[in-house]
Amino acid sequence: MTELDFVTGHRRHLHENPELSMNEFETTSYIIEVLESLGVTYTQPLPTGVVAYLKGESDITLGFRADIDALPIHEENDVPYRSRNDGVMHACGHDGHTAALLLFVRRCKSLYDEGKLPHNCYFIFQPSEETMAGAKQLIDSWPARNEIDAIFGIHMMPDEETGLALFRDHEMTASATEYRFYIKGESAHVASKHNGKSAIEALMFTTREISQIQQFHLDGLNRNIIHLGQMNAGEAINTVPSNGYLEGTIRTYEENDLALIKSRMEKIRAGVENLYGCKVEVTYNEGYPPVKNDSVLRPLVHQSLEASGFEAVIKEKPYLFGEDFSFYSEVAPAYFVFIGAGNEEKGFTSSLHTPTFNFDEAVLLRVADYYENILKNYKF
Repeated sequence: MTELDFVTGHRRHLHENPELSMNEFETTSYIIEVLESLGVTYTQPLPTGVVAYLKGESDITLGFRADIDALPIHEENDVPYRSRNDGVMHACGHDGHTAALLLFVRRCKSLYDEGKLPHNCYFIFQPSEETMAGAKQLIDSWPARNEIDAIFGIHMMPDEETGLALFRDHEMTASATEYRFYIKGESAHVASKHNGKSAIEALMFTTREISQIQQFHLDGLNRNIIHLGQMNAGEAINTVPSNGYLEGTIRTYEENDLALIKSRMEKIRAGVENLYGCKVEVTYNEGYPPVKNDSVLRPLVHQSLEASGFEAVIKEKPYLFGEDFSFYSEVAPAYFVFIGAGNEEKGFTSSLHTPTFNFDEAVLLRVADYYENILKNYKF
């Protein structure tokens, strides 16, 4: 079996059989079958996901991570390997991340069998990147985390042409924080509306003030998103609404900006209570911190990308989506790279998290090349 057949076959099997976060049981079983066929040992720190291990010829230990979960999206691609699980799709490339790492495991096992594996390797097939911070859960449940000297990961990026690889030191992705406003007013009949406290009036004020935080209170040179995702209010057509709800997400790579946004939201909460007499509660789900690439690893990463045939491009600004690879920086120096996967000529033009996302599996060979160059050139 050629390497292209290997990654294509595994990627398409995974694509046909996607599973949502923390429910990747069949995916985990499939990965274990491949690992066992290669004769590679593994452990399971969590109910889903798996960590494989090979002992190398030095005392250095490197980690390589792929995420394995899919998204609640109904696939619209007309391809033979279309998702068989209605309403679930690998629309973020995790099937490709996993297939590329499996190929790298295969190569490393060959080196190991020859007594030529340079360093110890952990191959992390991590669940639940999309929700519930699977990286954090794995780290907290995995005793061997303290053995790692450095850890590396990639993400497919269809908005960039195949052949490009984007990287930068320090912040590479944004923090992702969810916020929720719970507004409690007082109901009244519409004929006596002056006796009520309208949650919808309070909600309208809240949304207006939130939408102005970026314009008036944050540095215009910084990229932030304060998104209004969902809201509702009211109970009946002829009553003053007594309940209101608003939820959204904050994306920022500056910790000071996040603190300022929360401060403004607290003032909005107090303002709503003072102006409209409603009770307001604000809650946060802190989500993922920014991915921060360790600058010490940059020369190695840059060299390894170019040696793998990528055009390595420094990204001027971080991406504004969240990524739980950020948690691996808690245990070791880490570096995360985005791999171009767009190809207009072949029709691969859809963005991440869309029902028509797809890519050419040939790029996964170069991802494995990149990991192999990291392994062979790591000298710290």
